[in-house]
Amino acid sequence: MLSVKASDKVLWSKNLSFCTFIPIMLNLEEPSVIDKLSRFCGDKVKMFSSNPCVIRESGTGTGHCWLEGSSLHPSKSSNYEYTEEAYPWRRQMKNVSWGDFFNCTPASTSRKHRVFGSVPDTCYLPDRSYSSHCNNKCTRDNKLLRSIPEYVQIVEVGPRDGLQNEKEIVPTAVKVQLIKLLVSSGLPIVEATSFVSPKRVPQLADAKDVMEAIRTVEGARFPVLTPNLKGFEAAVAAGAKEVAIFVSASESFSKSNINCSIEDSLIRYRDVAVAARKLSIPVRGYVSCVVGCPEEGVVSPSKVAYVAKELHDMGCYEVSLGDTIGVGTPGTVIPMLEDVIDVVPIDNLAVHFHDTYGQALSNILASLQMGITTVDSSVSGLGGCPYAKGATGNVATEDVVYMLNGLGVKTNVDLRKLLSAGDFICQHLGRKSGSKTAIALSRIRFPASKL
Repeated sequence: MLSVKASDKVLWSKNLSFCTFIPIMLNLEEPSVIDKLSRFCGDKVKMFSSNPCVIRESGTGTGHCWLEGSSLHPSKSSNYEYTEEAYPWRRQMKNVSWGDFFNCTPASTSRKHRVFGSVPDTCYLPDRSYSSHCNNKCTRDNKLLRSIPEYVQIVEVGPRDGLQNEKEIVPTAVKVQLIKLLVSSGLPIVEATSFVSPKRVPQLADAKDVMEAIRTVEGARFPVLTPNLKGFEAAVAAGAKEVAIFVSASESFSKSNINCSIEDSLIRYRDVAVAARKLSIPVRGYVSCVVGCPEEGVVSPSKVAYVAKELHDMGCYEVSLGDTIGVGTPGTVIPMLEDVIDVVPIDNLAVHFHDTYGQALSNILASLQMGITTVDSSVSGLGGCPYAKGATGNVATEDVVYMLNGLGVKTNVDLRKLLSAGDFICQHLGRKSGSKTAIALSRIRFPASKL
């Protein structure tokens, strides 16, 4: 175990051709540490962990952290152990599977070091590096994080919201396989498709075929989007057991998106809600443009609260609040949530953030601190709205899971399997993942000399 000051972030070995950078983040402070990467280590930086470091309690001050293990090792031996009285820790090199890496938990990790490949081109992984898993105690004892829930439910919207904006038609078989891979990762809810007009959204014209193909898939719920009573009836005929409806908090966006006013859309969806109630089919509601509109600009929180209450009153078991164009920050999201929570129970609310300005994770964290326990996301950050110019993809499910793991929040999602699902759809689409977590973890699959 090594004790280092917060300012001592680089360890250098004269016998080695690389330096090891140890980023230390104290309570989300020192973000500038990342800027020093190129100056100190260039492209030879090795490992980074989102785990919060543990402050020593024996009076060393906040300038010290205890770091377990070491990232430096001699290049002459591939199997050795090292013990020194001053540093009572043990190193042992061995090969491990990626399954061990992705599924490690705080309770099961040891101080042994793990190595991928052969020396000297080794990607050297201390057990506690690169695992975002955090003991739940680290959030419960922190006054800034103790309000975060112990469990967060993730609603995966990739197969619908993620693919609807794709210009090239994705084959039905690919959509079905994506859904199966997402379910196998442990995601409890996967929004499968949408029963909209094929003329409006050609990508989802195969909704009936998708529903037929996943009819026997177990382990998750598969809500589908229905824009009107006709769409609802088609969804029920195709075997849908849960539906979703959507209303905009922006008058202009409502007219451009569904060609009617907010009030007219509410009337339309009341008919859907009544029909669903008769068949005992749960209805989830979406509110779009909750902080900003591509045409109107800033959206008043009071408008969002009004629409959310209308959806809740008509029978929606949950109302998801969507930042459709991704312009929100905690400074605009928190006031919006405060207004909505006044009229809709927080247990009946979810959040849905696009990551246009890179604010999605910070908005999610702020929402969790306010008591939100359900988060929408899209594998590989897929998505965008055909009727919202400038809107990029949803927040990536991989990034959300990684952050929640780091906060000690349970999701029951296997990150390794989730990454496989993301790889699958990105390979088909011919593009790299929009998930920073997926990109970062993909890099450490290669020898260190290629990083």
